[in-house]
Amino acid sequence: MKSAKKILIRTLAASAILLALPLSVSSQTDEKQAAEIGARVSASVDKKIIKGLHISLEEELRFDNNFKSFDRFHTTLAVKYKAHENIKVGLGSALINSYNHSKTKFKNPRLRVFADITGTLKLGNWNLSLKERFQATFRTGDYNPYQNPACALTLKSRLMLKYKGFRRVEPYTYFELRNYMNAPVISAAYDGTAYYTMDGEDDGEEGWFLTGFNGGYINRYRGAIGIEVTLDRRNTLDFYFMGDYFSDKVVDANKEGTTLKSYSREYGFKGHLGINYRFSF
Repeated sequence: MKSAKKILIRTLAASAILLALPLSVSSQTDEKQAAEIGARVSASVDKKIIKGLHISLEEELRFDNNFKSFDRFHTTLAVKYKAHENIKVGLGSALINSYNHSKTKFKNPRLRVFADITGTLKLGNWNLSLKERFQATFRTGDYNPYQNPACALTLKSRLMLKYKGFRRVEPYTYFELRNYMNAPVISAAYDGTAYYTMDGEDDGEEGWFLTGFNGGYINRYRGAIGIEVTLDRRNTLDFYFMGDYFSDKVVDANKEGTTLKSYSREYGFKGHLGINYRFSF
């Protein structure tokens, strides 16, 4: 037990140091987006298979643009296993359907698969946990290969503190980083009027601007406060507010790979009010 706690303490400390070091990004123009607030509403069913092994199904609806617009819904199926008193592992998949407001129809769905591991330290009535999740999101249908990879790879790291000293109420807070691991890399410089290659050649030479999908950078900094309320042994409600600072590199190019129209970093803040209902049996 003591050795497991020492390993977890060292892992938490090392992760805190590593997560504070964002990976470098290429040069681009910056575009600040207007701050907005949205909502996430979800319901899930959790079924115990055997001791320590659970399977769950969750449906989540997301709204953005200050609650004015429907953004997407996620359908997630996951399996979790308590491998040790302090360690849980999980596997799952999600179907993501996003809504395109400009065309008033749903976009091509994306399929996401993920694996995670969570280590928890119990310190009296406090639980300190570190969750690492690796996920791969696959695009379907028609997309521009010079703007996005066919499969986006992401590593999410979440440090959470939860208080369990009350009978039915568990307040918590967490901080999370999301590292986009295979973003497009552009070998272009911008002088304020046009893009140029590093060799000074004019915009438009075939294939010069995209060197691959190996540009890792942190594109989400998230923090949240919440409260989990146990209504009875089967029913639980979770209320939270999450602040999300985003910083996304956006590539606009033609599908032939001959013209870079724009290359920018969109950044800003979004707030999310959330509620989740969970039924366990």
